[in-house]
Amino acid sequence: MVLLNVLDILLVVVGGVGMVYQGVCILISLFAKPITFPDAPMDRRYAVLVSARNERAVIGNLIRDIQTQTYPSALIDIWLVADNCTDDTAKIARDLGCNVVERFDQSKIGKGYALTYLLDTMIGDGTADRYDAFFVFDADNRLDEHYFEEMNKGFQSGFRILTSYRNSVNLSDNWVSSGSALWFIRESRFVSASRMWLGNSCHVGGTGFMFSQGVMRRNKGWKFHLLTEDLEFTMDSVLHGDRIGYVGSAILYDEQPVTFAQSWRQRLRWSKGFLQVFRYYGPALMRRAVRERDFSCIDFTLLLCPFMLLAMIRIALGAIYAAFGFVSWPSQLGALFNWMNGIVWSVLFMMALAALTIVVERRRIGATNKELFAYVLSFPIYMLSYVPISFQAVFSKAQWKPIEHKGGTPDNAEPEEERTGPDGASIVGQAS
Repeated sequence: MVLLNVLDILLVVVGGVGMVYQGVCILISLFAKPITFPDAPMDRRYAVLVSARNERAVIGNLIRDIQTQTYPSALIDIWLVADNCTDDTAKIARDLGCNVVERFDQSKIGKGYALTYLLDTMIGDGTADRYDAFFVFDADNRLDEHYFEEMNKGFQSGFRILTSYRNSVNLSDNWVSSGSALWFIRESRFVSASRMWLGNSCHVGGTGFMFSQGVMRRNKGWKFHLLTEDLEFTMDSVLHGDRIGYVGSAILYDEQPVTFAQSWRQRLRWSKGFLQVFRYYGPALMRRAVRERDFSCIDFTLLLCPFMLLAMIRIALGAIYAAFGFVSWPSQLGALFNWMNGIVWSVLFMMALAALTIVVERRRIGATNKELFAYVLSFPIYMLSYVPISFQAVFSKAQWKPIEHKGGTPDNAEPEEERTGPDGASIVGQAS
């Protein structure tokens, strides 16, 4: 009985703290001056790392976006690993002036292994030594023309790892793509921006991030191969004392899944990856949170906390106790009802947050008002689907699978005055 009470308290406290923290982040991002970076000389040399598997339909768009940046193109080299490609992705990239490494390995599948192979090749022939830092993009990404110029400011302000604002090329396709797109826009606008203001570490989101030569050398290339290799990279960096920065003026456009089956498969992999990362990094994060009083570790412990697994354990124990007569069945059904009620309130909160995201970021979101209203109403369906997905993730052996991309042109680039930030915005000095 005591164990059941402990689990009940743990679920309520951790869940409540997470919701309160989200609320604090919203208030900070709405009322605090955004963090911007001072102008910096455009003299650093960067390598762009792209893992592509049968991406002939989209890879040209990304390459041209990189080659037409306001940052000097002579200081940006594109390195593409054609990972188990059966189309002409490699040829298209070479014809557009990229450095291409082809990889054929069906035993080690996934972006993490592809990046490892690419960086190992670059380290082996000495070409990795040329660069001050490395960018990671997905083949379907599109970039604002000032992307590298803005990220360079953050890098030259002292950050060794940086992430950027993640928008979408196809938010308005349907309710599935809008759900995913709004989630990432919300994270950039409310969470990452607030973490910067609080002095906490942000986390990289799979694409649109960079890391320094020193970080690459410390990791001996790329050593992250869990299902969510980006989250693994983040936790490892935080445990090494790095503070990951966020450049809200560097805008990347991502292509989101448009079918529910694709979205389910993708989020199943993410949910399984969260469990993997918590298993390997959760205890170390909690130890560092206590020993170093590192709030970033508390933040990420809340992010990784396996609520579904804890809830499943609680329900199973409650059923066992009730079966043996230690507690009553009505009491356990009442507890289950309370949790379901909490889920409903959480989803309603997220729907309100989606609406707020649309209001605040309206000029960055390419959709009609009618479409946006419909997507806010459908957002609870998208979020509620995480419940069975998280349940399945506990038992499944999710694997990385490619998502077919069609390509798209972002029609929601923000005006110049918004890109540079409002007058009087605080300026970031050296990173901790």
